Amino acid sequence: MSDHDAMQIALAEARDAAARGETPVGAVVLDPSTGVVLARAGNGPIGAHDPTAHAEVTAMRLAAASLGNYRLTGLTLVVTLEPCAMCAGAISHARIGRVVFGADDPKGGAVIHGPRFFDQPTCHWRPEVAGGVLAEESADLLRGFFRARRGK
Repeated sequence: MSDHDAMQIALAEARDAAARGETPVGAVVLDPSTGVVLARAGNGPIGAHDPTAHAEVTAMRLAAASLGNYRLTGLTLVVTLEPCAMCAGAISHARIGRVVFGADDPKGGAVIHGPRFFDQPTCHWRPEVAGGVLAEESADLLRGFFRARRGK
């Protein structure tokens, strides 16, 4: 499965999250050797009453449960927004092989912005990172969501 195709699935999850009143971020965990989607999720902290229920964390939890292993070595995580520090830490602990993200997040991102988590000497696992896949579509979804919430 191409990064573009996987991001389309993540965007569908982001739109579903927005429909639930959650910040529109979606994520997919897939096996790049087979193209099989192991898990998909949208943001859910509000509905789950769980501050850790970001799309990335939820998708990794579902993938780990389906595999019966908390290590997700060699798998790809595709997410519509640059992961935050919490998610980057979880990605590192899960040993995700590759992270693909859509929109940059200059304010809350921790991969190419902010702490640049995977570049820190205390980070024990560094995935391959590719950004900018369907970035404009991802960013437009977020902008539209927050514009509507502000009533503008």
